[in-house]
Amino acid sequence: MSKDPIPGKLFLKDKLGLTGMEVSLNQLPEGGSVPFYHTHRENEELYLFIGGQGQFQVDGQIVDVKEGTAIRVSAEGERTLRNNGTGDLYFIVIQVQAGSLRQWVQTDGVILDKPVTWQE
Repeated sequence: MSKDPIPGKLFLKDKLGLTGMEVSLNQLPEGGSVPFYHTHRENEELYLFIGGQGQFQVDGQIVDVKEGTAIRVSAEGERTLRNNGTGDLYFIVIQVQAGSLRQWVQTDGVILDKPVTWQE
């Protein structure tokens, strides 16, 4: 089932065949905002701001955001955001089931005994 396109939002799960997370690329125009609060049933989210300025609100707390800001929101966190800067606000959202991380780079990564080669 295909989702209706949301202006300024590109979901990557189906496009890239992701099996453990949803990632979206987002562009919120100057003066734009998300006109509702939302939570999730199971998924926590990581917001990575990569351009512009705005404000993020979670559970009534307001945080100024800009390029380089990272915010983790629990599934039950009530969130919304707005672009109160000049120009577009760009951010990436990574959504994953809360509590599902069982391994990470130091326990899941395997260094191979194989020389690195590059074709010229």
